[in-house]
Amino acid sequence: MVAGPYHEIRDPIHGFIKLDSHERRALDSPSVQRLRHIHQLAMSYLIYPGATHMRFEHSLGVMELAGRVYDVVTAEYNLHESIASFVRQIPADERSYWRKVLRMAALCHDIGHLPFSHAAEIELLPNDWNHEKITARLVLSDSMKEIWECMRPPLNPKDVAKIAVGPEKMRDESFSDWEALLSEIISGEAFGVDRMDYLLRDSHHAGVAYGRFDHHRLIETMRILPADQDSDAPTLGIEEGGIHAAEALLLARYFMFMQVYYHRVRIAYDLHLEEFLRDWLPNGQFPTEENELQRLTDNEILQVIYQAASDPSAPGHVHASRISKRRHFRPVYTTNPADRKNHDDPLTTIFSACVEEYGEDSVRKREHTQLDPAAAFPVTDSRGNVSSSETVSDLLGSIPLANVGVVLMDPSQVSDARRWLDADKDDILVASGNGG
Repeated sequence: MVAGPYHEIRDPIHGFIKLDSHERRALDSPSVQRLRHIHQLAMSYLIYPGATHMRFEHSLGVMELAGRVYDVVTAEYNLHESIASFVRQIPADERSYWRKVLRMAALCHDIGHLPFSHAAEIELLPNDWNHEKITARLVLSDSMKEIWECMRPPLNPKDVAKIAVGPEKMRDESFSDWEALLSEIISGEAFGVDRMDYLLRDSHHAGVAYGRFDHHRLIETMRILPADQDSDAPTLGIEEGGIHAAEALLLARYFMFMQVYYHRVRIAYDLHLEEFLRDWLPNGQFPTEENELQRLTDNEILQVIYQAASDPSAPGHVHASRISKRRHFRPVYTTNPADRKNHDDPLTTIFSACVEEYGEDSVRKREHTQLDPAAAFPVTDSRGNVSSSETVSDLLGSIPLANVGVVLMDPSQVSDARRWLDADKDDILVASGNGG
């Protein structure tokens, strides 16, 4: 069923993105429109001036790619014989329904993000909260339920929430194989369209080439395949002709983490932002109540930061000044393969030595590691045989997890600390007994 006229939105990554009038209502909802004011890459625009893009356009891109992937993997001529009955058991009208659910789940998958996205969420939410839980609550809110029920066909709000958040984050809900597959289209470890869009979009706006890969080829070769030889459970895989596009995606992710997401100055700004918010927020935590959350965006936080920077009596004044006046902590030590090979924990050892030498107020450490390694996925050849990507690609198994550990210090002491470490670092590591 066509739901009225279509609306077109021009996007720098995907060209024209189309929505019908019912989908436009979801786009115009306060929860989605709020994403116009949440930076995709937190304060990375202070390092990469072009990286001012917002989660709003990313969400549109994820919706667009989700629809494209769905159309490819459910097309009759693309069904692998071992899994065809799994798709065919879904009647045509239900497939149309689930396509709409998938697109709306993709559009809303990030609406629970707090100001500046991931920069301070983990540390500043109650222990049992995360942005996915907030997303589910907003999707199921009364205001959003009204939108889902007015769609044609009407959407079950729980279906949208489950596909948006996925089984890993909604463990209290049972997921059918079909629902798990649709959620995988959005957030799958190998080919999730969330990942595809943020790599392409972040690379474009940051002005770097690391995140580019042939997503057109990748999507056109994606298929629903059995997860492995011993299981009929369906999952996303690819035809053998798309293996190099898959390799490029996972390499792009590694390089983007190392060069952009884990940039040492980005880490410093995240640190100061977190410390400011801890001082400024009531009880040092973000609210989780829907109406309170809806009023908080990057705009409100930036306004408070600039006010606090000029008022020594304001909560978080020191941290606000470091952000607004670019007096951020500078790196004095970054972990490297040689130190990690020869010492058990060089980051903590160097950090402790710097604290002893310069005082704890002047020194911080941060370590970031990708939590999810490159996942194996099924690959089908021209004869329909299915095997694991680990047996098809030599490269995929050798992509390391991005890891950056850094010791940061007050800029007034950085020059002296670097000279000191240049002269004494090896002795500090040896004296600590921190041998490999």
